[in-house]
Amino acid sequence: MTDKVAGIDVHKKVLMVVVRHPAASEQEWERGRFGTTTEELRRLAAWLQARGVEEAVMESTAQYWKPVWYELEPHMRLHLAQAHSNKAPRGRKHDFGDARRLVRRFVAGELILSLVPGPEQRGWRTLTRMKVQLTEDRSRLHNQVECLLEEMRIKLSSVVSDLFGVSGYRILRALAAGQTDPGDLAKLADGRLQCSREQLVEALRGKPAPIHLQLLALYLERYRVLEEQIEKLDRMAAEALTPHRDAVARLAEAPGFGVDSAQQVIAEIGSRAVTFPSAANLASWVGTCPGQNESAEQNHSSRSAKGNRWMRRILNQAAHAAARKKGSHFQAVFQRLLPRLGYKAAIWAVAHRLCRLIWKILHEGVRYIEKGTESDPVTRRARAQRLLRSLRRLGYQVEIQPIAETL
Repeated sequence: MTDKVAGIDVHKKVLMVVVRHPAASEQEWERGRFGTTTEELRRLAAWLQARGVEEAVMESTAQYWKPVWYELEPHMRLHLAQAHSNKAPRGRKHDFGDARRLVRRFVAGELILSLVPGPEQRGWRTLTRMKVQLTEDRSRLHNQVECLLEEMRIKLSSVVSDLFGVSGYRILRALAAGQTDPGDLAKLADGRLQCSREQLVEALRGKPAPIHLQLLALYLERYRVLEEQIEKLDRMAAEALTPHRDAVARLAEAPGFGVDSAQQVIAEIGSRAVTFPSAANLASWVGTCPGQNESAEQNHSSRSAKGNRWMRRILNQAAHAAARKKGSHFQAVFQRLLPRLGYKAAIWAVAHRLCRLIWKILHEGVRYIEKGTESDPVTRRARAQRLLRSLRRLGYQVEIQPIAETL
């Protein structure tokens, strides 16, 4: 750690900065006030460099810390502190006081620091997180359309498993175009639909008002835009991660994962997880390991600490999928832990193991070998072909080579 450390109290329109001088008292530390425009940030960088500052620490205040970080990143070592770890005593909060306390606690090692990846990985994160947000918007839109159909007294979701599947989407578009006859709408359904024609006609017999049809048309237009944007983000993410396609393919082979979730994991922790020296370190950062709240030699709570919410979401979904995969090692682990821990805790235990597996696959460059009860070569080949088609659909050129079994 250098002698001169700057503390930056970040706000939307103003930055309060102090520079630590080891030979001076806190009240004598040099301080300055800066704006947050690009020109002001350049002035801040020059001001800090003129004072020999090589290290700076700031709070993660909403999204307002990002421009400051990006401007200072080429010039000095930066640290991002979680705001709750620099909390002020009640009634003693002051902007420059916050910056001084930030420096003091940083020097003492009392702050909880956040991981800020490099520019390339930040770009991956932006792509994958935006896709997740659009996918959530699409799910909300699905619920809104179903609610609107209920107002029309149309029970299409009772006979169609997916409103935006082939049959459902075709019927919805015709309905939005003004076609309300149940018989004509039922003719648009695919022949493989798992309901009789009479059931479908009865489900489509409602009383839609003109305002309902106009709203449905708006919903379908929004759905089309979301689908186009998600597809475009898929291509952009695949192109950005092309140099790391081998890591994507290796991670997608693990139970519970696919190409999409593999891309999201790599965007969050990197293609080789070099930031984390061990699997335990990664599990602690994600928040999948058991917590510890010990007093008088008794652990009063083992609830997991809060970690990276994007990785926790991915691991939760992957754990549910891995626990359902027949013959896999993780299904056996889940079934063994279920009676003792209960459903939620057993799923989270599987997520913990998947987190450690992710680190091993990425950090050590190995491939996943199933050691569960599944031994059918036909099943393994079919899964390999599905993954290969998914990778090629996203623009990857991958060749699958069987691994020779070792005794």
